[in-house]
Amino acid sequence: MRRPLTEEELVAAGESLGAALESGAVVTLEGDLGAGKTTFARAISRGLGVREGATSPTYALVHRYMGRRGPVFHVDCYRLHSPEESQDLDWAGLTEEGDVLLVEWPERAGPWLPTPSHRFRLGHAADPGRRHLDRLR
Repeated sequence: MRRPLTEEELVAAGESLGAALESGAVVTLEGDLGAGKTTFARAISRGLGVREGATSPTYALVHRYMGRRGPVFHVDCYRLHSPEESQDLDWAGLTEEGDVLLVEWPERAGPWLPTPSHRFRLGHAADPGRRHLDRLR
């Protein structure tokens, strides 16, 4: 049985992952509202050398942060009404220009989403201060 993580453990796991990610990685983060996707994305970004605090790009759809090796793009597809809307996000440009691409709610992006190199699902645990983190690939 998996052990639920505290927020501190989730952040540490994200920072460690970010420090180890290869350039060109596409990381998808699945899970319900409030499951910890943005917290995990912020920690991954920090591990990539992003100094500013990453915030949820729910309303802007895409945020760009400068990491050690180059831009880190953080995309939130939550507000997309249909997968066709994700065509306008210039996925090719994001992957070509960016060092790493982090995508929340990837299931809403449809076939235009670049192939993920790392997939994670986050979920609520019985203890409200803890989250489940599952690596899907």
